[in-house]
Amino acid sequence: MAGATVRYGRGATRGRANSMSEGSIHTRRGIWESAPKAQMQNSLSGAFFWLSAFYIVYCARPEDWIPGLTYIPLAKITGVFAFLGLLASLGRTQRKFKDLPRESFYLLGMIGVLILSALLSPVWRGGALSRTLDFAKVYVAWILTFLLVTNFGRLRRIIYIQTASVLVISVVSVIKGHSRARLEGVIGGIYSNPNDLAFAVVITLPFCLAFLLTSKSMAAKVSWLAGILIMALTLFLTASRGGFVMLVISGSVCLWHFGVKGRRVALIVGSIFTVILLLIVAGGPLIRRMGAISSEVSTQEEAKAYDSYEQRTYLMKRAVEGIEHYPILGIGVRNFETYSLVWRDVHMTYLQIAVEGGIPSLILYLLFFGRGFSNLRKLRRRKDLDEHTALLVGAIHSSLIGFVVGAVFAPEAYQFFPYFAVAYTSALAATVDEQERAPEEREQGKLHREFGDFRSDRRKPSAVTLVQ
Repeated sequence: MAGATVRYGRGATRGRANSMSEGSIHTRRGIWESAPKAQMQNSLSGAFFWLSAFYIVYCARPEDWIPGLTYIPLAKITGVFAFLGLLASLGRTQRKFKDLPRESFYLLGMIGVLILSALLSPVWRGGALSRTLDFAKVYVAWILTFLLVTNFGRLRRIIYIQTASVLVISVVSVIKGHSRARLEGVIGGIYSNPNDLAFAVVITLPFCLAFLLTSKSMAAKVSWLAGILIMALTLFLTASRGGFVMLVISGSVCLWHFGVKGRRVALIVGSIFTVILLLIVAGGPLIRRMGAISSEVSTQEEAKAYDSYEQRTYLMKRAVEGIEHYPILGIGVRNFETYSLVWRDVHMTYLQIAVEGGIPSLILYLLFFGRGFSNLRKLRRRKDLDEHTALLVGAIHSSLIGFVVGAVFAPEAYQFFPYFAVAYTSALAATVDEQERAPEEREQGKLHREFGDFRSDRRKPSAVTLVQ
């Protein structure tokens, strides 16, 4: 394509395009995609709509804070319609079931082990089976994400839904629970526990920062900046010690990608200043809880935090005992609360998986997330990624790093957010590979896609022409 002249948008800017080899798939700002492929994606718009609706329902949990929605099974409705839409489009999808990556089989295998564990549970078989089947919905969402998210516009939209949903949850939590200790029980479901709320906030914050950096208008940048401040405030109001450790780790990786490698010194300074300011303004309960790890406590709040620390130590020992007694299949999903004798989860995800699903389940769990990091490693080694795609990769990497560290301090084995993050890596890696394998399609009519353009999946750019 050497010597081609490229014109973008309404302007009449012209220039000589650089020579593009068959192995190079990226332009300076984005990725080309052929018109036939775009038409194929449009045929799946119905299934993708319902997949997007499922993400909204799971991430925003409207039934837990909007009156009147409690009795409507929104998650089941959206999940069923998304799956039916995919079935109706079989044969027209760009990706097939045979294209599923290894991590999908690790996740399926883990769910299979958990089902067997529930059927043979020594504690409560019925409850374990019901909870396992409820968790198994993540596999349907994962498969649909991989099969339907076949371009960067759709990937950005799904990540946008997750980010905006958690931001809405943060706003509602601060407004409704500003006078409630640690925002506990302000919103039901997966956000009822302050540690779970902090977990969701930290795992989503890197995406918020990526949207800030890729926004083109000042209004959008200000909006995302305000969103980051609200989410960070929510985290500090939960006074979650594990959440704060996650923030430090994930934030450090994020600043490495966006600040150091991206040469954004102002971002580094501003982030450090914001954390210090929030610690001063709203970090009192968190600081006292961190200090209560020692046995020297002077207030009732510190005594309560120290009791929590002692209880978690006991729960970890109890989990190890459970693994020793039931190493193969464990005791069943969510059965550790009963087995613990104090009706509490073990506050460590890896022990939670091992004691409730057995060591084979833990191995599959680790292999699954290992594949997520493998996908990211391959993407990060590429030298032809445009700036927006590189920011996306950095955000997912920061989110996953925060998760694997935060999982040491919280029982998050069955939360969907980490599984979504791995799905993003798989869809992104597959998209890049597909573009690289089809150089001949890029020699025909081409469409411009980039992570920074939210509308790229809904309509074509105003004008893209190639003159040989």
